Amino acid sequence: MKSNLLFSIVCALFVWILGVSIYLLSYYFPVIEDPELQANGLLLMGIIPSAWLGTYLFYRKGSMAPSVLALIYIIIAALLDAIITVPQFIIPYGGTYSEFFCDPKFYVIVVVYYLTVFFSGNHLSKNIKA
Repeated sequence: MKSNLLFSIVCALFVWILGVSIYLLSYYFPVIEDPELQANGLLLMGIIPSAWLGTYLFYRKGSMAPSVLALIYIIIAALLDAIITVPQFIIPYGGTYSEFFCDPKFYVIVVVYYLTVFFSGNHLSKNIKA
């Protein structure tokens, strides 16, 4: 159980790194006038394959209920956002913790993230022999 928890945290960290990379890279390729909307839109689209990949990597070696894995992924992402993303990338550009965590787009991304991990975890846990 302990190794599964640690491995799920490592996989969550991997997915978070992919998500932050997508979010930050979107600012270097402006397509629409609102760069924040573009970054959140690309993150929303990019979190689905990223979460699926992290879930796939976890279920190749570990086992855990998909709902628990999804909650661990979200908790790790929220903690890393609070510790790293907001102070390093949001506050220096005039944002605040409350603007970041109270934004409805944040919660849409959280719901998509949870559902992606949950449903892909349900599928993968039945089809991959750990």
